[in-house]
Amino acid sequence: MAKYSTGSSGDSAGGSCELCGSDGGDLQTANVAGATLQVCDSCARDHGENERTTGSDSSRDEQNRKRKAAQNAAKMQDAQQADASHWEDGADYDDDQLPYLVSKYGERVTEARQGEGLQTGELAEELDLDEADILAVEQGRATQANVGGSTIKALEQYLDIDLVESN
Repeated sequence: MAKYSTGSSGDSAGGSCELCGSDGGDLQTANVAGATLQVCDSCARDHGENERTTGSDSSRDEQNRKRKAAQNAAKMQDAQQADASHWEDGADYDDDQLPYLVSKYGERVTEARQGEGLQTGELAEELDLDEADILAVEQGRATQANVGGSTIKALEQYLDIDLVESN
């Protein structure tokens, strides 16, 4: 591979640093600004982008790679283990399934709520619902927010609107 040279002829640096041009001393292979160069110890140490390629660095890179792989494996194992501690006690989400909703259901809820002169917090308090669920419905993301069918039913009844798609 041809390298940048500071003046010596041929493909190698000829014993001089390819960055500063100093002669003599042991040269190291270093990555400087994306270029692989043969540089003196001073240039290798002074440039923060350098990645020296020595035997100890290679073994350190291998150790870091193995450590990252072990960390990722541990994360995956933790994610696979079921942890139901965050679910509410007594909640049965299968019994409160979200029905198929009409197109633009969020706009219907927003318009009806505003027509009643209520803020989302006031409507939530009136219906004893979580305000975040009402916001999710108004923003058209009831499915993503796991809003239950009972919330939709309560909104339909209170606001006198149809949100469930009829067959």
